[in-house]
Amino acid sequence: MKSKKIKLILATVLMLAATAFIKPNKPALHTIGDSTVRNSNKETWGWGTPIASLFDTTKIHVENNAMAGRSTRTFLSEGRWDKVLEILKPGDFVTMQFGHNDGSEPDTTKTGRRGVLKGTGEETKVLTWPDGKVETVHTYGWYLRKFVRETKAKGATPIVVSMIPRNEFRNGKVIRADQDFGKWAAEVAQQENAYFVDLNKITGDKYDAMGPEKVKAFFPGDHTHTNLEGAKVNAQSVVEGIKKLKGCKLENYLL
Repeated sequence: MKSKKIKLILATVLMLAATAFIKPNKPALHTIGDSTVRNSNKETWGWGTPIASLFDTTKIHVENNAMAGRSTRTFLSEGRWDKVLEILKPGDFVTMQFGHNDGSEPDTTKTGRRGVLKGTGEETKVLTWPDGKVETVHTYGWYLRKFVRETKAKGATPIVVSMIPRNEFRNGKVIRADQDFGKWAAEVAQQENAYFVDLNKITGDKYDAMGPEKVKAFFPGDHTHTNLEGAKVNAQSVVEGIKKLKGCKLENYLL
């Protein structure tokens, strides 16, 4: 009887000792978006890849869940958001940057399959696909609100990010998204009491200071997709924006 008690005590001690060495799950930073966040990492890069080097990855896991060619609408309809939700846990963070693929008129054509309704309202458009499937298309703001609300429901922190500026200048200044997608992203963040990083403005200000010739070197093929150096500029801009967010715990994991 005495030996059984000793064995039980030893087993308990060993179990407690083993538990003490089990590291708790690290929080994760999930980035969602389009090719300007995650690309092929060959000639063109998204900022969601180099941003990992700006965090202490011994304390936080950085996972780039963005996918090239997606809009808010298709990121949801293809089930990509559901996959993020499945692994999202309390204490995690989600940055969401869309806009580059959301601008076409929403329909069932190759051009319009990614398009959303403009603005942040509750307007809808019902589409019937050739196979008979019915899809209700919403506004850009509606999709962002869904991402924000469902992130919060998981106990995670949403951070809305405005889209990176394109290599498009007018009168020596880069064209901003502050009258459409950037503006709508800011509105959703304000309405939902979510954090907002104005990446479009932060990088846009840098582009203005550099001038068209220097900025051109970041764009090897078109006016939207950057090379690695351009992606690093945007990643640094995101970090600068995070540092300005009052009370956002993500800053604690930066190097």
